[in-house]
Order: sequence, then structure tokens, then C-alpha cells
Amino acid sequence: MTFNGIPVEALDFYEDLEADNTKSFWAKNKSVYENSVRDPLRALADALAAEFGPAHFFRPYRDVRFAKDKSPYKTQQGVTIGGNYLHISAAGLFVASGYYRMSPDQIERFRTAVDVEHSGIDLAERVEAVRAKGYVVDGEALKTRPRGYPADHQRLELLRLKSLVGYADYGSPPWLHSAEAAERVATAWRELAPVSQWLDDHVGPAQTPPK
Repeated sequence: MTFNGIPVEALDFYEDLEADNTKSFWAKNKSVYENSVRDPLRALADALAAEFGPAHFFRPYRDVRFAKDKSPYKTQQGVTIGGNYLHISAAGLFVASGYYRMSPDQIERFRTAVDVEHSGIDLAERVEAVRAKGYVVDGEALKTRPRGYPADHQRLELLRLKSLVGYADYGSPPWLHSAEAAERVATAWRELAPVSQWLDDHVGPAQTPPK
């Protein structure tokens, strides 16, 4: 299937779903989801696969077993391709790369590498370079410094992090609805890669489940 962009109908579908998140709405509009959201994103994933790897599509159904909000459907369609992420929602396109949720052993390796001068300075420089290109780079952070590190540590901002992600929230520019969107996503992932590569090199996969 050739990728020709994400149609406006995809954003309209999620706008309507936010207003009526019910099984009856989904049943009535399932074909809109399949034709305007699922299939174009599959085509986009195929277009990106050669450079970034295979895709994993998140299920559109929410796990409401332990949630106060019993809305049955997610209001965005998320996809991971390689170690990268994107989703489509009523707001448009969101693109990200990094470690969204780190397990305790990953956090330990992350802080050790940040603390070491050469690897820590390397990460700080990569983060600033990616931010200079217009991306947001941040993550969930402790309110205070982690135990065992001095209050005047030069990289305290990084040490406080429990996740690290670079991202761009593009909204709905005209190119989203054309084949150009594939190259825009690819460019973003390439430009976010220095931070993600540092994480792969110094942190790596989880060895224990995340909290």
C-alpha cells in the first residue's frame, strides 16, 4: 500500500471519539477508523520500515480494569517503529524517540553514566544540540536530587530524570495530509537519534519490570 498522507478524516474521527467514546460510536464508525487511521498508518510504517525497522501498533482499546475512567477506546493511535514512536489524535501528529519509562535497573545505569564525566557531558551536549533544532527533550523527574549525589552536581537536571524522551508535537500542518509526512517523521527520528543512541549505548534494555 502506498503512503499518501494521513487524511483529515483521521483527526475528525478522534475529535468525534473524544465527544462520544462509546461502543455504539465505534461500531458505527469502525470503517472510518480502518480506512482513515489504521490503513494510512500501516502504509506509513511500511514506508519507514527499511530505515527504522518493524512496526508495533498499539491496540485501540483501553484497559479499564483498574481505571476510574471507563472510556473503552484510546483517543489516539500509537505506533512504535524500531525504538521510535508516533501517534495520531484529534490534535494531529506527535513524534518521539527515547526511553519513555525506565525500570529501576535502567535508572541506575542511567544515573551512573550521567555521573561519569565523559559520558555525562556527552549526553548534556547531545540534549542541548537536539533542543537547538526545536525539539523538546525531557522526562519524568524527581522533585529533589537522587540519593548519593551532591546538590551542586553539574548535571543534576539529568540525574533527577526517571525517563528521557525527545519529541515534537506537529499538530496538523498541510504536509501531514500528503506523502511528505513520511520524510518529516524520518527526519525527526534522525535528528532525535543522538539522545536515543546514547541511551542504547549506556542504559540498554530493562532487566527488571518498570514500576
